[in-house]
Amino acid sequence: MDQPVISLRLGGHIAIAKTPVINPHNLKILGWWCKEPAESQLKILLIEDIRQASSEGLAVNDEDVLSSPVDLVRHREILDVKFELLGKTVKTKRAKLGKVNDYSYNEGMFVQKLYVARPVTKILAAESTLIIDRTQILEVTDSYILVRDTEVTAEAPEFAAAPAT
Repeated sequence: MDQPVISLRLGGHIAIAKTPVINPHNLKILGWWCKEPAESQLKILLIEDIRQASSEGLAVNDEDVLSSPVDLVRHREILDVKFELLGKTVKTKRAKLGKVNDYSYNEGMFVQKLYVARPVTKILAAESTLIIDRTQILEVTDSYILVRDTEVTAEAPEFAAAPAT
């Protein structure tokens, strides 16, 4: 992601937002892991501390909004999971569909769509990217995302015999 974090008070960049912190139970973005220029340890920028998000970066009041993970007791369980959405295998009960290579989120910061890169063997048969809506997600685990199978199998229609003329 590598998006600048901009302090409104200082008028400049204070960190780089690296990757989102995602709750695997509901796929909500809680914040971002951030890297400050002079620090070796990553800090957390919570969603509620972002004043504005734009193409230029994430605007915050000042550097005090960047928290050490040990200070965020309320989010400890989610932070300890270190859930990564990108690269996660997506499958149905019958087949592996591919891996998440991008996603979009809504204004409530919930992951709305998964963009799934298909394996090379399946690219030749169909589109190279599948778009999975959050309503199709059945289960999220450490190793995969299970989605509803959307293939519909239709039975052959029965044709009535036409009367001979």
